[in-house]
Amino acid sequence: MSAPADGGQRPTAAAEAHGQHQLVRTLGLTDVVMVGIAAMIGGAIFVLTGPAIGLAGSAVIIAFVINGIITLFTAMVYAELGSAMPEAGGGYLWIREGLPRPNAFISGWMAWFAHIVAGSLYAVGFGSFAYSLLNVAGVLPSQMLLGIFPVDKLIAVASIAAFTYVNVKGTSETGKAGTAVTLVQLGAILAILAFGLWGILNNPGWEQRFSEQFLPLGISGMVAAMGLTFIAFEGYEIIVQTGEEVKNPKRNIPKAIFISLAIVVTLYCLMAFVALAATNAPDGTPAWKFIGGDNAELGISRAVDLFMPYGAFVVLAGGIVSTLAALNATTFSSARVALAMGRNYNLPHKLSEIHPVNKTPYVAAIVSGIIMAVMAYALPLNDIALAAGVIFLLLFTQVNVSVITIRRMYGNKLDYGFKTPLFPLIPVIGIVLKLGLAIYLLVTQPLSWVITILWILVGFVLYRMYTFKKEVEHYAPLVTQQGAEERRAYRVLLMYSPENPDRLAKYATRIARETAGEVNVLRIITVPLQTPLSAGTAFAESARRAFQPLEEVFEKRGVPSHYLVRISHDATEAMLATIEEQKVNLLIADLETLRRNKKLLTLATCDILAIAAESDELEMEPVREQVEADLEMHAVPAEEKKNMVVIYDGGPHANLVLKITSWLEHSGRFKVNLVSVSKKEEETDGSVAMKPDYLSQLGVDLTEVHLGASMQESAANVFSAIDAYRPDIVVMGASIGRFSVLDNPQMLQMLKRFHCPVMIARDFGIPGMYHATSFVRRMLGK
Repeated sequence: MSAPADGGQRPTAAAEAHGQHQLVRTLGLTDVVMVGIAAMIGGAIFVLTGPAIGLAGSAVIIAFVINGIITLFTAMVYAELGSAMPEAGGGYLWIREGLPRPNAFISGWMAWFAHIVAGSLYAVGFGSFAYSLLNVAGVLPSQMLLGIFPVDKLIAVASIAAFTYVNVKGTSETGKAGTAVTLVQLGAILAILAFGLWGILNNPGWEQRFSEQFLPLGISGMVAAMGLTFIAFEGYEIIVQTGEEVKNPKRNIPKAIFISLAIVVTLYCLMAFVALAATNAPDGTPAWKFIGGDNAELGISRAVDLFMPYGAFVVLAGGIVSTLAALNATTFSSARVALAMGRNYNLPHKLSEIHPVNKTPYVAAIVSGIIMAVMAYALPLNDIALAAGVIFLLLFTQVNVSVITIRRMYGNKLDYGFKTPLFPLIPVIGIVLKLGLAIYLLVTQPLSWVITILWILVGFVLYRMYTFKKEVEHYAPLVTQQGAEERRAYRVLLMYSPENPDRLAKYATRIARETAGEVNVLRIITVPLQTPLSAGTAFAESARRAFQPLEEVFEKRGVPSHYLVRISHDATEAMLATIEEQKVNLLIADLETLRRNKKLLTLATCDILAIAAESDELEMEPVREQVEADLEMHAVPAEEKKNMVVIYDGGPHANLVLKITSWLEHSGRFKVNLVSVSKKEEETDGSVAMKPDYLSQLGVDLTEVHLGASMQESAANVFSAIDAYRPDIVVMGASIGRFSVLDNPQMLQMLKRFHCPVMIARDFGIPGMYHATSFVRRMLGK
């Protein structure tokens, strides 16, 4: 088995699509900017601005600016990852890289659904606009064709079919069509703004309206206006879907995100400004009430009709073109999400096929288009669309978490075109803002969360029953599985090493016996990326025979064991698949192996025990059996017990440290010595949370130590406290205070100074959850 891949070397999804046609880079900066503008403006600038004015009055401009600022926090994250990982899939791809399974599938499942719903809405909007225009012109007097088919819905389906065809025909054609439609859209908006500014010049005293009509419903009205319109500024998710088809993505994707966002926020603010300043209602009604009153969705149309010839017609035409531009963008993006998921076997692999001539994901585009058309024609989109905003917010939250973990995994090994400043503060703020807006929707639109949760549950069931199995069959097929028929609830995974196969077996045995669990031993046959996985099956039999010495060890100790052999291009993917497939509770591996594999440390969904041990002299097995009548006769005298030094800091890994301490102590071979770590001297009182429960039972010797101001001082303080006990074994968490043990040079250097085995426990948990809950407890005074 080759050593597990270092998390810094990331094979791209495109590279793994071995032997397939690839997408081609034909889109320039202008094309991608137009995609972003089309996605962000849509028809919302004509439809949502009126209701927003009705809620916030002239403060709607501030609401738009604040929404732009809120959007900027996550937009910077998208610019960073879009420049460093420019592949089709966008947020789904990065969540797959940065968060444990099944986050990737669920995020892709949500994103695909949200893009399709958005496209269906744009198509229905276009159908409604177009039918209204044709009806006014007397071309279509009846809304039912043959008395059966709604004409507006048929127009919607026809528009989806047209843009699906354009997306299948070629990326260049898609870009040209999108650019042309967006330019017409911008032309209509600029014409409205020009007439509005001319009207302002002939409307003296307009300035007073902005003070008289400011926050007519108070701050709550402005917050409601923000909640209504914030989703309009989130089009950067569609921009990054062009990653494999844009020229020079390292430069152009960040530029496109920031340019399109700046243009869109400016246009929304200007539209609201001229609508309020240039509107003189015939009956003297204040402009904000005239625009945002009854039928506020038509408010902009009514306002523009007052200061621009044929204003209502221009707004209607602009709405038609805007929905077409947005439909083109969402058709493009939904196909790219399906393509990326198909490549990774999260959806049927057929979706990853690239047209040999057009170089487009034609299967993904056609399937997405069909689903979009069915939704547009047959489903109650107004209810389903409520979930789209929540889904995008949850997706953006996951991406903000992913950028933090990806930076930690790959560091400077990725080629960034843009790096988020004030890292990780910016993505943390993005997480808080997106979750806050999602909770706002929970309060104001609870149905949106009901639909979202139902869709996620459907996706999770699909993942567990089908998708995960297909994914594992492709990336890390299991070629040998043997062992006891009995399966235990607690499962320990041991990585097999040909050089010293039983070196860590005694630790696995000790824990399995204490937990009434079992040991699973995994051996991985790694195959070069260019070589078919089937080439690894030739080594399966020899790999199976190599397990025999371990079988004897576990059988002698009475521990159930299972043995697995996988073949894979990526050893880390094979380990992650095994952890999830076998429902592993604890992974035991060599410290050096884990320390070099940041991807495994980040994505593993189980507890981890990293062990640094130069010798195997330390005995782990009990000196007595519990069934023996006279325990005292077989107990090891206290003076002969080995010194086990435990570092306890009350942090995120402390509970696992206590469990391991207990499991080892029950062997009767160790005397427990506790080093309690605190950040400051005033925190020492009560810092050892388990003192009442454990110290009195185990007779623990306690030493308290304070971390220093620097890493070097802290490591020195901890080492001195431990070394004073002359330890035979050391147990600690993966972090000590605020300092990480597994990736910090000073801490690793401290470990090398111990001439005894060191066990480092890392408790599995949701990233950031421990720190969030600790913060809440401190705020509540608990």
